[in-house]
Parts: sequence; C-alpha cells; structure tokens
Amino acid sequence: MKKHAKYITFSAVTCIMVCIGEFVALFVFGAFYPGYNHLKDTMSSLGASGSPVSDEISIWWVTMGVLIIFFGTGFNRAFSEKGVYAKVAAWLIMLYGFGEGIGSGAFKANHIINELSVSGIIHDTLGGIGVTAILLLPLVMQKVITKNEIPAFYRMSQIVFITGIIIELLFSFRYSSNVNNFFKIYKGVWQRLFLLNTCAYLTSIAILMIKKQNKHDDSYNILE
Repeated sequence: MKKHAKYITFSAVTCIMVCIGEFVALFVFGAFYPGYNHLKDTMSSLGASGSPVSDEISIWWVTMGVLIIFFGTGFNRAFSEKGVYAKVAAWLIMLYGFGEGIGSGAFKANHIINELSVSGIIHDTLGGIGVTAILLLPLVMQKVITKNEIPAFYRMSQIVFITGIIIELLFSFRYSSNVNNFFKIYKGVWQRLFLLNTCAYLTSIAILMIKKQNKHDDSYNILE
C-alpha cells in the first residue's frame, strides 16, 4: 500500500480540485454567455453549438472526465483490500467520469427543430450512464466503508443516495407537462443540486483516502 501512497494522495487531491473547478467553470463560462441563467438553464446548454463558450466548456468537461477516471484508479488502489466492492466502486466512479465528463464534452447537446440531434442523443445517453453510476456509488460504498468502520460516513452514503434519487426525480418532472411548470422552469437548480450532492460525496471519499495514507494503521476515521 505504501508504494501507492503518492499516487493515491495525488488522485484524491485531483478529485477535490476537479469538484471545485466544476463550479468555478460553470460560473465563469456562464458569465460569458449573454442571458444564461444558472437557475433556469441546463449545464448542457453551455456546451451546445450555439453557446459562445461551447468549445471551452467542452474541453473542460473532457479534461474533468479524464481526471475523475484517474481518481477512480487511485480509489481502487486505496481500498484494494476490499476486493470486488472496491473494484465495482472504482468502475462506477470511472463511468461517471466517462459519461458526465468525456461524453458530455465530446458530444454536444444540440437540437434540430426542437428535437435532439444525433450528437444530443449520444450526449444524453452517456450522461445518463454517468448519472446512474454515481447514483449507485453510495450503495457500493456502504460495503467498502462499513457502518462499523465509520458510522458517520455510512450514514452519509445513505443520505447522499436518497438525496440523489429525489433530485433526479425533481429534474425528470420537467417532462410531466408540455407547459412550463415549476420543475421545467428551474431545471438548472436541480442539476446544480445534484452536482453539489455528488461533489460533496466524492470530496469526502477523497479526504478519507488522504487520511488513510497518512495513517500507519488501518484507522482512517474522517471525524478524528
């Protein structure tokens, strides 16, 4: 484990920086998109072909995806003693990076006469895979870090999972009517709340990884 300590720590720090960077990127690039509203507009619209920051945000999302995948490999090394559960959790993290990062950046959410283009369909499909992966991650993490090891993190996993499901349901309610309803108007809110929920969880995992490397034994309680 010690021979992987620097790799694991670096991947964890990278994850924390990416999580912070995603919010910074959204607000910075959003400021260069006249009329863009973080509460009402989706994040994908920043990367659509009609956006003045389309290429810039796409490059960032691809970069973000690659770095999240890197974090996933570090996670697998950090918790290798957990066997198959660590591998599954690592793959879920990497799928999130691939779908929500690389997929969202490489394929723009374009529309043709109010219908999704081929690129838009691929964008939504890969994004959906990434979202599903990150939704399932807390369930697997309860096997990686058990209730007996860190009760607070175990409860956090439960809360993050339930919160993620609720937010995704609120986001999907925008399809419940052809008219503009509350859920459709404020679709940007639901996306950003989901991102906050996800980043808070990934950051907590990253901190645990760093603490684990700084311990000489197997104790890595984040509350210590």
